[in-house]
Amino acid sequence: MSDQSLPQIYLVTPHDFDLETFPAVLDSVLANHDIACVRIALSTRDETRIIKSSDAIREVCHRHDVAVVIEAHVLMVDRLGLDGVHFTDNGRSVRKARKDLGDDAIIGAFCATSRHDGMNAGESGADYISFGPMSGATLGDGTLADRALFQWWSEMIEVPIVAEGGLTLDIVRDLATVTDFFAFGDEIWSSDNPSATLVEFISVMAQSA
Repeated sequence: MSDQSLPQIYLVTPHDFDLETFPAVLDSVLANHDIACVRIALSTRDETRIIKSSDAIREVCHRHDVAVVIEAHVLMVDRLGLDGVHFTDNGRSVRKARKDLGDDAIIGAFCATSRHDGMNAGESGADYISFGPMSGATLGDGTLADRALFQWWSEMIEVPIVAEGGLTLDIVRDLATVTDFFAFGDEIWSSDNPSATLVEFISVMAQSA
């Protein structure tokens, strides 16, 4: 990414949300901001719930010409008319998904803090690699992704990268010149005004450009 370019914004839905209210909240955010992609990140295994929620999110996203991917449920992509899938297994499922979904599908892979897993996922056909968490809840061994990882990747690897998990204003300011995307989830949805909170993050990105 050029140092003169602001990172793009990637939104991650709550793991559970009210179907009666959340689509309208998302619609408001998409109407007011330039969003690159939305990830449906439901924790439920209830297929009916997944289908209804995904249908609602897809309708909002496509109304704004925003791509929508679903976390893990690769079989739902074609079935629900989604744009792709995001894996959380360090990229192990990317190669098969690329073969099954074809070249046009968006395939992303969360690779925690592992350069090796990220490179493997990129070579297997991932469109982007996400690293994290950046702060807060850590992985099993207490590891957090740091600026050095993003700096190295942005200099050495062409596959776009996403920073996610525990983003703060200071972290966004620090990483703005070395990441391609910031993935915001609870960072904005937990606030009373998600759109206004997102404005704060965008503002600190601009300060770093």
